[in-house]
Amino acid sequence: MSFAPTWLTYALLVPAAGAAGFVDAIAGGGGIITIPALLAAGLPPHLALGTNKVQSVLGTLSATIGYRRAGLFTFRELLPGIAATAAGAALGAAAVGAVDTGFLKLLIPLLLVGILVFLALKPRFGLEGSGRKLPLLPFWLGSGLVLGFYDGFFGPGTGTFWTMALVGLAGFGLKEATGRTKVANLTSGLFSLGVFLAAGSVLPALGLAMGAAQALGAWLGSRMVVARGALFVRAVLIGATAAMIAYIVLRYWVL
Repeated sequence: MSFAPTWLTYALLVPAAGAAGFVDAIAGGGGIITIPALLAAGLPPHLALGTNKVQSVLGTLSATIGYRRAGLFTFRELLPGIAATAAGAALGAAAVGAVDTGFLKLLIPLLLVGILVFLALKPRFGLEGSGRKLPLLPFWLGSGLVLGFYDGFFGPGTGTFWTMALVGLAGFGLKEATGRTKVANLTSGLFSLGVFLAAGSVLPALGLAMGAAQALGAWLGSRMVVARGALFVRAVLIGATAAMIAYIVLRYWVL
């Protein structure tokens, strides 16, 4: 099934991508804006998901560059996590179609609700380092494999889970965790994009146009995080998590 975007398609989707990039750079969840927008514009599901991945990767790359320039991380420290996340994403993508995702459609909203409750009960969570629970190498290897697999296999909420793990287990503050989360998201996103490109499930021109807007939004979002710090990240994280719960419930259980 083919789809030919019109000028109206671009006029609607490019601003949506910019807004998604801003939110995604701060707390993840940009897909809850762009995927419904792509589907509403008339794209078949496989083209919507593939085209979304193009613009998502460009936005994540922009945010990653912004956080790196701000000195929130170094790529050398993240190499074990990058390798483990890539391996996990490969395994997750390979498992798609072989495993029933029904249990995840129920489990993930419950986990996200648990995160919201936890954040409400712990108002200081992530505002400063919480103390490292695991050495970094085991943390990166374990989290990279598990969350990389999840992102390659299912995906919604991955950024939120990364941020919570980086704060709760690795002891980073929310601002520093947000920068590292983007690197992990970029790693698994690039692998997923390769799968969609190989399948021909991408509209390149639309994806690049949306990607430019998403990159601009992500750049602005990353600057806001650097300037305003952990309290700002916390507020957006709570909002994005609530929106993600609503999106998953509507997409997988209602509509």
